[in-house]
Amino acid sequence: MPSSSSIPIPVPIPDAVAILIGDCIPENVLQAEIAAEQAAYRVRLSRTPFSREAREYALGDLARANKVLAAYDPRLMVRAGGAR
Repeated sequence: MPSSSSIPIPVPIPDAVAILIGDCIPENVLQAEIAAEQAAYRVRLSRTPFSREAREYALGDLARANKVLAAYDPRLMVRAGGAR
């Protein structure tokens, strides 16, 4: 069990700060980040044996988005489980 001091607490970012951060990142990287998050979500949804094709398709989308993210900064890559 991790100690409570090692669990990161999400801190809300004001909209103005988020806009400033978004202005510093190229548009294709922002679109890839959104695509990666959506693909990771679809991978988590398709866990049954009947949705194997949908899961493979989502993993392909995730790989394409991660390729763009890794070229910009490898720390931005999204894992199939959703955690970075």
